[in-house]
Amino acid sequence: QVQLVESGGGSVQPGGSLRLSCAASGSIGGINVMGWYRQAPGKDRELVAKIIDGGTINYADSVKGRFTISWDNAKNTLYLQMNNLKPEDTAVYYCRVRRGGTYYWGQGTQVTVSS
Repeated sequence: QVQLVESGGGSVQPGGSLRLSCAASGSIGGINVMGWYRQAPGKDRELVAKIIDGGTINYADSVKGRFTISWDNAKNTLYLQMNNLKPEDTAVYYCRVRRGGTYYWGQGTQVTVSS
């Protein structure tokens, strides 16, 4: 089992920044995909960014150049640095990891971008 706990959400004005964290614990050896997803009200959950096999990084087109995903091995924590936030970034953000054939989700953290 893998436990994921997100933090760092909040309310910011357009153009602001936030850093989300996802602390992983439990049987984390063998995790080979980790990523951030988001779900806005009335919309499907969508991929924001992911790291594959510790190397390849993919971003959604809508966040390229503004968001940065990273993993800290020493802290077993996944980050999402979000800059130049826009109202359309408002959503609940979830981290997800894959270990073997199993996916694990965090509980989600709310990000609200509004003036």
